[in-house]
Amino acid sequence: MKIPSSIWTLLIGIVLTLVSLWYGQNHGLLPAAATDEAVLVDGLFNAMMIISTGMFLLVEGILIYSAFKYRRRAGDNEDGPPVEGNVPLEILWTAIPAIIVIGISVYSFDVYNEIGGFDPHAIHQAPMSQESMAMPGSAMAATLSDTPPSTEPNLNQEKSDEAMQDPATAEVRNADQIPQKRNAPGVGIVAPTIGGTPDKAGKPAGLQVNVTGLQYAWLFTYPETGITTGEMHVPIGREVEINMTANDVIHAFWVPEFRLKQDAIPGRQSEIRFTPKKAGDYALICAELCGPYHGAMRATVVVEPEEAFDKWVQEQLVASKETLNQAVAVNPADLSPNEFLAPYTKDMGIKPEILHQVHH
Repeated sequence: MKIPSSIWTLLIGIVLTLVSLWYGQNHGLLPAAATDEAVLVDGLFNAMMIISTGMFLLVEGILIYSAFKYRRRAGDNEDGPPVEGNVPLEILWTAIPAIIVIGISVYSFDVYNEIGGFDPHAIHQAPMSQESMAMPGSAMAATLSDTPPSTEPNLNQEKSDEAMQDPATAEVRNADQIPQKRNAPGVGIVAPTIGGTPDKAGKPAGLQVNVTGLQYAWLFTYPETGITTGEMHVPIGREVEINMTANDVIHAFWVPEFRLKQDAIPGRQSEIRFTPKKAGDYALICAELCGPYHGAMRATVVVEPEEAFDKWVQEQLVASKETLNQAVAVNPADLSPNEFLAPYTKDMGIKPEILHQVHH
């Protein structure tokens, strides 16, 4: 009995759908999800994998079938049939990809919006000026330099001043050498923010960490305790707010397991919010080419239970006090600050290049 082509098409469609759904959920291409926000990004990635797998199998399957089915037979020297086109088929294979692309775009924007990447109210903070409407490119260019004098508040400066109230942060940031940029007219918020989910909007974070990027290291300061370290510790279950900038060139804060990435820009105050959910040591990678030693600009983010985090804070406070007392008491006059402090900073997780950058 010959099976109708419609039945074959249905069966093949069911198999492709099942295979795509299975692989899209079991591809194993992503690292462990270590934050609550990672679930949203993983859902988007899995959806794209499902669609991509189905499209790949369908297209490649048709190509292989056609190459075998319509191959040239031995002794067949005739020309092929004069097929000029198939309008319904062309409409179909144009409409389906268009629908898929639009669907992924809407889904992507929804995820971006859910993790705080878009603030529809922020555009009112910097009204569109006549100059920016006359020259649309001026708004984009203004993101790279200060805009003309404005009566609008400089939100970057406000955030910078707030961070600099912490003495530990003030020690490691070159705020007096890097002017804080104003917002580009009509573009939106001054300080980019990502990671804050709508259910936590407007609420204070459980822990605040000021992050400073510099060639070629990361410095972490905790305003609540005055701790400065080269290794970031955060507790499980508490939302963490990272206020970030750079001392020299553009860097990028990226922890693959967190599914969040944000640039640290000189003269700009960036913010990332996330809620850790899985204990472990995770690599913080600079994802922006920042110089010849860019590949070595790494740090460790330690996610640990609340009790372990509190213990670490107490250890850091005791260690910093003891280090200061020893430094004042026994520092020989013939040693530079970098040479003398090297053993102590090593115990605190601060790399020598960080100390060198802060000293200079």
